[in-house]
Amino acid sequence: ITVDNISKKFCKSLKRSMLYGVQDILHNIAGHAADTSGLRPDEFWAVNGVSFSLERGETLGLIGPNGSGKSTLLKMLNGIFMPDRGRITICGRVGALIEVGAGFHPMLTGRENVYVNGAILGMKKSELDKKFDAIVDFAGIPEFIDTPVKHYSSGMYVRLGFAVAIHCMPDILLIDEILAVGDEGFQSKCFNIMGQLRENGTSIVLVSHNMHTVSTFSDRVILLDRGKATEFKNVAEGVKEYSRLFQTSKDMNMEKICSGNDAIRFFDPEIPRRNFAPGESFSITLPYESLIAYQNVEIDTAIFGDTMQGLYFQATNAAYQQPLNLLRGRHTLKIMIQNIPLNNASVKIAIAVWAEKRTSLLFWWRIPVEFISVAHSTGKNFLLVTYGVD
Repeated sequence: ITVDNISKKFCKSLKRSMLYGVQDILHNIAGHAADTSGLRPDEFWAVNGVSFSLERGETLGLIGPNGSGKSTLLKMLNGIFMPDRGRITICGRVGALIEVGAGFHPMLTGRENVYVNGAILGMKKSELDKKFDAIVDFAGIPEFIDTPVKHYSSGMYVRLGFAVAIHCMPDILLIDEILAVGDEGFQSKCFNIMGQLRENGTSIVLVSHNMHTVSTFSDRVILLDRGKATEFKNVAEGVKEYSRLFQTSKDMNMEKICSGNDAIRFFDPEIPRRNFAPGESFSITLPYESLIAYQNVEIDTAIFGDTMQGLYFQATNAAYQQPLNLLRGRHTLKIMIQNIPLNNASVKIAIAVWAEKRTSLLFWWRIPVEFISVAHSTGKNFLLVTYGVD
């Protein structure tokens, strides 16, 4: 993919948008190119002057706040929108999963939509015939494959759409935050196949608000903010800058970032020591004081390489236990980590505490630790993270 200084503008007013559309059509009929260099009344740049290139086997993470232009950029890469300025050059077959139900006809069955969607992606009927059973098996909805897709849930749409997209063996895969609709098991299956595609040379453009996902898969990131793009070859620096957009606190040290929420305050985390043996269990305690009770808090725990580039593991309380609530008053959040199978490794433990369906970052913290060599193994090869509030 080569993107050269592309821009796309939209109009806030429906009436003026229709008027501008008629004017542009008349210009084209008359043989005069429409002037796209400036903004007319009520217009704005959704994407403005973005350039980058992506080689075979690379993964690019697109991050930024809602409304920053990520989906618009992805749709231009997919050919849904044409840029008003600039040029996009793409070599290879493109598979895309951008919107729930995109490319599906609601009155057709899942079986029929597999063939329609596959044809849109450039697959021949003979190719679809050979891969049909594998597509249905990956989607995991064989009992509903002959049901009209208008009766599908959003998760079923995503399952079928992603299954078709990856089985077209794309040279380029475009994925929006849409995977968040799927359940935990399906997301794991998707990420595993994405890793296999990347190893086979597929280029991936990934839009996500999940910074663990971005850190795990991306070779570099582009941060979009109000249509403007900043590229980071160091993924950790890009994630840091993304977090900075949502911070009001002046203390922006990467080692400890708080949201500046006046209702809750976290104190320095307590960890027994900095050196551990493989398989050893330990707990991290986070004292806090809160004026209100937070319901359904989500806590991400991750262990990265010392440079924050390589991800050894990640866990979240939402994946396997009941929602966690932070109590009002002075309490302690406890995170118990058991059986980390690392040996002679220098790592950093990162913890993020989210509220309000991951729209409010209450606390972000990381600390370096060492896993020292031991003469013989503990015999424990599973890892467990549990959470609680005292």
